[in-house]
Amino acid sequence: MPILEYLWIIPLLPLAGAAVNGIFGRVWTKKAITSIALGSTTLAFIAALELAREFAALSPEQVPWIKTYFVWISAGNFRSDFTLQVDQLTVVMLLVVTGVGWLIHIYSTGYMAEDVGYQRFFAYLNLFMFFMLLLVLAANYLLMFVGWEGVGLCSYLLIGYFFLKQSATDAGNKAFWVNRVGDFGFILGLLLMLSTFGSLDFAAVLPRVAGMPSEPLGQAGVLTTIALLLFAGATGKSAQLPLYVWLPDAMEGPTPVSALIHAATMVTAGVYMVARSHVIFLKAPVAMEVVAVIGCLTALFAATIGMVQTDMKKVLAYSTVSQLGYMFLACGVGAFGAGIFHLMTHAFFKGLLFLAAGSVIHALGGEQDMRKMGGLRKKIPWTFWTMLTATLAIAGAPGFSGFFSKDEILLAAQRASTPLWALGVLTAGLTSFYMFRLMFLTFFGKERFDKHQVHAHESPRSMLAPLIVLAILAICGGWIAAPQLWGGVNYFDHFLAPVFALAPSAAVDVVAGEAGPGGASDLLQALFSAPVIAGALGFFLAWWLYVRNPETPKQWAESLSPPYKLLSGKYFVDELYAAAVVRPLVWLSDKVLWRAIDEGVIDGAVNGIARVSHESSDRLRLLSSGNTRSYASWVVLGAVVLTSLLLWLAG
Repeated sequence: MPILEYLWIIPLLPLAGAAVNGIFGRVWTKKAITSIALGSTTLAFIAALELAREFAALSPEQVPWIKTYFVWISAGNFRSDFTLQVDQLTVVMLLVVTGVGWLIHIYSTGYMAEDVGYQRFFAYLNLFMFFMLLLVLAANYLLMFVGWEGVGLCSYLLIGYFFLKQSATDAGNKAFWVNRVGDFGFILGLLLMLSTFGSLDFAAVLPRVAGMPSEPLGQAGVLTTIALLLFAGATGKSAQLPLYVWLPDAMEGPTPVSALIHAATMVTAGVYMVARSHVIFLKAPVAMEVVAVIGCLTALFAATIGMVQTDMKKVLAYSTVSQLGYMFLACGVGAFGAGIFHLMTHAFFKGLLFLAAGSVIHALGGEQDMRKMGGLRKKIPWTFWTMLTATLAIAGAPGFSGFFSKDEILLAAQRASTPLWALGVLTAGLTSFYMFRLMFLTFFGKERFDKHQVHAHESPRSMLAPLIVLAILAICGGWIAAPQLWGGVNYFDHFLAPVFALAPSAAVDVVAGEAGPGGASDLLQALFSAPVIAGALGFFLAWWLYVRNPETPKQWAESLSPPYKLLSGKYFVDELYAAAVVRPLVWLSDKVLWRAIDEGVIDGAVNGIARVSHESSDRLRLLSSGNTRSYASWVVLGAVVLTSLLLWLAG
């Protein structure tokens, strides 16, 4: 049975797993729950591999492969079908989501083995994969939006998984509402697109946009407005300035959730949507500049915060925000292929970092504060070596996956804007510093945990196996682009080039992997490029501070107290939002909408009518005394009044 004919099978498998475990899991054993959860995701991954094989056999005229299954919505002149599509971008995303998601499911069987909500956790995890796969496979923006909102719902459920903890429920609510702010812009963008083009299908909208002239720089026409509104949704889903604040708090969820949300699924949805909509953005230069600037500033902003965090998962959370900024920087300068390349390599090394962090936390009985770690490299060697591999990858060490994808982004940024390139290089140095700071505080130096209460131990095989697989991918995942270093072809960008064929020539040069003079084709220059040098400086600074002179960071923190407090307080953005947005809205809701309007006007009117009716009926009931003479008197009085009224009217 060809998978291309039955694309719905891929998202249906995890949905079936979620439904079965959600409905029947409470009465089943953990072994049965595990079999359903892992079985559904394993089959989904196998189906994605088979789809990739079948896709490779298609001729260029058959791509994108579009399959309509039924009419979904039909209202007046508007019609939206349940249509799925596959092209090169879809294949990459499917393999990343199903492959990394499958490894995270395997890891979770060990990490969550003793949790009382085992069945509920895997039902949520499977449901998350279903919505992400639906988002990726959708052939129109409306169906994509269903997956978009679905992953938002599942993030709320998984971040607030430990619902008895107030901090976890607060974090889930925060993620939900911040994403709704961005989604409001996304909805407006879809409505404007529908009113402009009369359709939300990729096949109907994007070719028409490609035939339109580019809007002048500095002019906000309809395409610029649509692009900016879509990007507003992306800033929420992919945690960019100013809507990034939900993602660090998402660490309240279990560590596998952090890996799934931050590596391969939800946070990459915004990058995927912008890349899928690249034709619209390329016709709107203002929007492209906004995407590039916001991405670059977010990357630098989050990296500076990550330098001083002490919670291991918080460091990785701000690292995710920063790396997503790199992806948007790539999209903003027209290097959409480079952005998706970094999305893929990031899924490998960031998924590995979170899972390795979970292994460290598991070894220390739940401890996440790096100040209470140290000296763990010999106690948990498998975790140490795999996490070191991921750290080298994210730092852009030559030969590791992050080296290829990050350098490609910065090369494209250098061609587009020197200031953006310079900030990107600075961010690369900060990334190396805070990641090796994490490694040195966790695995080197003296043991700072209580040996009598904590027995540091290596994780079980179910947790270590995914670490090893991801470590291999973190090393080798970028080598598909390696031939470009000696004048060959970047096979990843070459594979994606047909998707971005409508891009202008300047952007095609980047996404197709064509090396510029003195650029990535020069191997020696690539090995000693500015990002590599910046990464090396970040490593040596971290080593000098946290291995050679471990007392120096504390002294610097005391001598540079104002900037240190600013960074450790995360620029007090949450406090600013609370003062400028949250508390005024709470006051408005409490004093005006509730007490004044709801209680004063609406309840006052309803209660007033009830009170008048009650008092009137209370007086009228006195007429029903049961006294016959009283009734006769009232009848006579009524007759006199009625007769008088009729005579008066007749006169």
